Amino acid sequence: MAGKPKNPPRGTTTLDHTLEKSEQVAAEVQRASDNLAVVNTVLEQELPEEVQVGEVAQAIEHTSQLEEKLAQSAEKLAEVNAALSEEIEKRLEVTAERDESQALAEKLKAKIRAEGSD
Repeated sequence: MAGKPKNPPRGTTTLDHTLEKSEQVAAEVQRASDNLAVVNTVLEQELPEEVQVGEVAQAIEHTSQLEEKLAQSAEKLAEVNAALSEEIEKRLEVTAERDESQALAEKLKAKIRAEGSD
């Protein structure tokens, strides 16, 4: 269609920006998980066994649990981002197909009008 704007290029839509932000969050969560894993490893390896009791033992266990939760969250975010990216691609394809169909319909209408006025 002559007056209609084309689809924006990939990377410029609201969904693309949302995906980009979500990917940044996923990377931050993964980094936090990795950093917590290092802290947990250092605590477990550097603190003598006799110190790893009571609240210290609970803190070490808690950091281990937090590390696991962060890693799972990062994995889920990556899955959601992949699904969102697929949905964006599908939407772009469907929009392009719709635009092609509309352009063809306009051409056919113009042809029919031209033939009818002859």
